[in-house]
Amino acid sequence: MDICVISDVHLGTYGCQAKELAKYLKSIDPDTLILNGDIIDIWQFKKRYFPKSHFRVIHLLMKFMSKGKRVVYITGNHDEMLRKFDGETLGNLEICNKLVLEHNNEKLWFFHGDVFDVTMQHSKWIAQLGSIGYDLLILLNSFVNWWCLKLGKEKLSLSKKIKNSVKGAVKFINNFEQIAANIAIENGYDRVICGHIHHPEIKTLSNDKGAVTYMNSGDWVENLSALECVNGEWSVYTFNPDEMGKEEPPVSKVELKNKELFQAMVSEFSKS
Repeated sequence: MDICVISDVHLGTYGCQAKELAKYLKSIDPDTLILNGDIIDIWQFKKRYFPKSHFRVIHLLMKFMSKGKRVVYITGNHDEMLRKFDGETLGNLEICNKLVLEHNNEKLWFFHGDVFDVTMQHSKWIAQLGSIGYDLLILLNSFVNWWCLKLGKEKLSLSKKIKNSVKGAVKFINNFEQIAANIAIENGYDRVICGHIHHPEIKTLSNDKGAVTYMNSGDWVENLSALECVNGEWSVYTFNPDEMGKEEPPVSKVELKNKELFQAMVSEFSKS
């Protein structure tokens, strides 16, 4: 794999599907791994809730770096405390607020996307309150799906149903995508890659000045998706549990030793 893009993992929240993400990360070997925002949910971080499965994801990301892979952490709104470290590098880890990359004779523009969210710009407290409500909805959804499996029925996504049924939500997604495309066309990019709206997508968008390929990596809360580039060809990956092993490997002593250090670091960021 040339490039893998994941976003909106929201480590530290009840909705994060960390076990599934860990299995996915163990199955891939990208040259470049791009973490496109909201990987750690510092907004809602609680020291009492950061389970082993969440820390395993951090450990696997560190293993990519130790193997010499390029790992780029693009900051989002839920991990905005890291934005003051824009341009910093730590070994093979790069922290930035946006990234322009040339690959396969194309100019790619990566950024999280919260800059287009009016709520984030003018009423941040509303966005934070909505985030808590969303996390509770995901928690309720987990309970509903537990009963669905018990009754032999398919899983449901309450948040997807709500978003798809509310005209304002659909309009917001369409506007978000078109604004990103318009700016990308204006600046001569071939592809624009975002996260933030938890809506995986690859499509061509155009205006009177040209066209661009818009891509969104989705999330690891409800869609369990990523963007993959293999031999120059891009696709949306959606997690399939049948393709992965079911057994979780034991937690190593190194992981347990570093867990408290990591929790302390994130706790300090959340206070800043």
